[in-house]
Amino acid sequence: MKPIHSPLENRIDRFDRVYDHVKQHQFTLGGNWEYDHGYFDCALDEAHKVWLRLPFEVTMGHLESYESASPGTQILLGTPFVLKHVYNEGLDEEASARTLGALFDQFQDPVDKDAPLEEHWVKQASELLRKVEQGLI
Repeated sequence: MKPIHSPLENRIDRFDRVYDHVKQHQFTLGGNWEYDHGYFDCALDEAHKVWLRLPFEVTMGHLESYESASPGTQILLGTPFVLKHVYNEGLDEEASARTLGALFDQFQDPVDKDAPLEEHWVKQASELLRKVEQGLI
């Protein structure tokens, strides 16, 4: 993981305003959000192993569902960072053949959730972040 300092750090803004803007740059609301915090994520590679992540905390209101917030919800943006996940390529040796289980166990955890980053990913993330900043500052 490599932090990328940004004028967005410690900025308070409306969730809907920020989310509408970052969606234009292919960010999504990361799947690990909670009612009081979350991440806007953008894959930097086609394999979805390298990500630019914009963390936030809810300071007023809360997230109600996957991509909506209560009216007037405000967020505090944290320090953006780029990270790389390395996945096991191939079949999961510990997977069991279960019909119902297949619905839940089809994805493996990363082998390395914080793999070393090549410098070109940091550069690409920084360039994308500068574009995002232009519409929010």
